Amino acid sequence: MMDGTPKNIRLRRKQAVTMEEVVQQYIKSMKLAAGLNTQRIFAAWDACSGAGPFTLKRFFRGGTLYITVDSSMVRNQLYFQKEALIEKMNAFLAADGLFTEDNRTVGYIKELILR
Repeated sequence: MMDGTPKNIRLRRKQAVTMEEVVQQYIKSMKLAAGLNTQRIFAAWDACSGAGPFTLKRFFRGGTLYITVDSSMVRNQLYFQKEALIEKMNAFLAADGLFTEDNRTVGYIKELILR
């Protein structure tokens, strides 16, 4: 070739990436992980506690999940199951493909406060 480019140019193929890895990279690059993790924690509460219909407010900060329920009977039932609920919710989150484990701001549940 006369323009100075070599004849044997080979384009390098990039390694194949799974769709799960692409989604995780997108979530990290768009800085959506903290908000998405918070929503996944609230979904874990609904799925594991069975108290979703009785839940008035949800708030998560610094490893602590604050839950306000509208029934004192439900709150008492949940109070005696706090440790088991935390373990169950964290297992639910670990199995969730959208939950980002290495997020510094919103991670696993360490404490549960019932109001």
